[in-house]
Amino acid sequence: MNNHRPDSTHHAITPHNKAEKILIGIVMGKQQLKQWVYRPPKPASPPIPDALKAEVGAKAEYLVVTLKSTHIKPPPPEPQFNFLIDIWTKWYRGYFYFCGTYASPFKNALSPTFEVRFARMEYRGNRQFNLAYMRHTEQWHEVFVDVPLDEALEAIRTEPYFMPM
Repeated sequence: MNNHRPDSTHHAITPHNKAEKILIGIVMGKQQLKQWVYRPPKPASPPIPDALKAEVGAKAEYLVVTLKSTHIKPPPPEPQFNFLIDIWTKWYRGYFYFCGTYASPFKNALSPTFEVRFARMEYRGNRQFNLAYMRHTEQWHEVFVDVPLDEALEAIRTEPYFMPM
């Protein structure tokens, strides 16, 4: 009989669609086939006007003074942990970073100090910024999108995401 259909007692391995092919590949222990997917290129970052760079730097410097007075404490007499000794900023491409320098006062430390970026402002054009903080996984996590400069700096000053630890 040519038109015989397999029933529950007679199993045929003839996939009819992609889902069955993948399922059969998994059941039979074969690797799943890889598939090419189109990924459009990332749009170019807008150029940052020099006047805006200067304005961001000046306003951020005022914020850094505030953060230093709040977060930098005198070194402990017998330190058990790394501690913050400086806060500073820098531009890198289309990003403005808030960074901290930490002291590592232990005899087995690889270096007496190290630097950590804790907040990032990404310029998006039209005087708008995306704000991100550095997670414990060392991945940036974006929490605010298309925020004006003054609101971005206020968020870095007040939101717990952006506090140097």
